[in-house]
Amino acid sequence: MTTTSDASPSPPVVEMVGVGRSFPGPPQVHAVRDVDLAIDRGEYLSIVGPSGSGKSTLLHLLGLLDRPTHGTYRLDGVDVSELSEAHRAELRGERIGFVFQAFHLLPHRSVLENVGLSMLYQRVPRRERVQRSRDALERVGLAHRVDFDPGTLSGGERQRVAIARALVGEPSLLLADEPTGNLDSDNVEAVLDLFDKLHTEGITVAVITHDDHVSARAGRRVRITDGTLSEAAV
Repeated sequence: MTTTSDASPSPPVVEMVGVGRSFPGPPQVHAVRDVDLAIDRGEYLSIVGPSGSGKSTLLHLLGLLDRPTHGTYRLDGVDVSELSEAHRAELRGERIGFVFQAFHLLPHRSVLENVGLSMLYQRVPRRERVQRSRDALERVGLAHRVDFDPGTLSGGERQRVAIARALVGEPSLLLADEPTGNLDSDNVEAVLDLFDKLHTEGITVAVITHDDHVSARAGRRVRITDGTLSEAAV
């Protein structure tokens, strides 16, 4: 007797098909060329390439900060290519957590307030905002720093605050752009260890970097060269 399951597999968090981004010239610049990329739920992917390879353009496309010139991009199964800017901004705020090389923390707000700032704009009630911020800081090992000023923290601690801020909304995708670029070697390893931990917890992580050491920590690597994406050995 044959049995069937009603449960259909969930779509990839990221699915790009034939995505390209060109900028007018002269000469015209093809920054990203016909990219096919899928990132499954819970995957830890790195995108590695040198300066000028198209990494930043690809980041902007993945993060809904720019639109492709051609091709299709689905985020959590939603085709975002033709959405209005307002809808794209809403989707970006709900489903993507950003971590940047610069920490972008407000100096005159506490660690707890920095983590919860996005929820303030979303009108999340204060009690829920505080609890979710505390939970996110616990997740990155900084529960003991909630009342500190960011300026009193080490670079590694500030980056972990930024990661907590990215996680507080439970995004579908944690998108990190050169997240270790401002850190010394010890703090680089601490942040990479944290990405490993988040990955084991089921978070979907995509790290964009020029550093082969950073990219090697991911479960899968792709390399971008002159706007073209290819699989790279781990």
